[in-house]
Amino acid sequence: ELLACPICFDALLRKGPPGINQFAIAKSGFQCSTCKRSFSSRNEYLDLTVTSGAKDYVEVPPTGTELFRNPLVSLIYERGWRQNFERSGFPGPDEELKMALEYLRPAFGGVIVDVSCGSGLFTRRLAKCGSFAAVIALDFSESMLRQCAEFVKQDKSLRTADIALVRADVIRLPFASGTVSAIHAGAALHCWPSPSSAVAEICRVLKPGGVFVATTFLSNSIFPFLPQRRSSSLRYWTEKELEELCKLCGLVDYQKKIKGNFIMLTARK
Repeated sequence: ELLACPICFDALLRKGPPGINQFAIAKSGFQCSTCKRSFSSRNEYLDLTVTSGAKDYVEVPPTGTELFRNPLVSLIYERGWRQNFERSGFPGPDEELKMALEYLRPAFGGVIVDVSCGSGLFTRRLAKCGSFAAVIALDFSESMLRQCAEFVKQDKSLRTADIALVRADVIRLPFASGTVSAIHAGAALHCWPSPSSAVAEICRVLKPGGVFVATTFLSNSIFPFLPQRRSSSLRYWTEKELEELCKLCGLVDYQKKIKGNFIMLTARK
């Protein structure tokens, strides 16, 4: 079982049909082999957060995280929000996928996790390209995962695709160490409350030689002396910061492509 307990990181025991696809997961129950914690699917997605099933305990995530849990933001993300990224140099989803696949080639045939998948803009494209055994769409936002599930249902070409939807925290990924072939994070790094914790966690779950590909916003390269916004909800990066972040977290062979304030970076385990 690829999926693991977010507490122990030990493999989950599954009661139900095997497979990394939404049909099999929706029909299954999961329990940690070590701490005996149980996890269940909510039809649209499997909740593998630490607080899954909590009745009394409540956590208040950072403002940026809460923004993307808003159903309205989930609804408009592919209906206008994402298109605004072109002003910063983002070439558009189809071209971004083409660029990403060049870096992801060593991971072809394995399982890829689309971290912070949002409404599944790249999850669907990664599944359609046919280069991976399965695609796991992972996000912390319940509303984004529901929107992702709806888009997958509407796309008839994806009815037999191996796509699984999982709710999880990027700093506590529900996979055992060294089990994932590739991780993609499209326009997400700048939203993570603790990017260093997230990238370190990504390094933990990647197989040796596994590939990490991400896109994000660079700081103003025309006036680099001006202060850049850095907060818990959004930040802009310098290219050197991103390279150092990957190295500090144990990733190697850092490469990048830059257009305006857009950067696509990749590194390997």
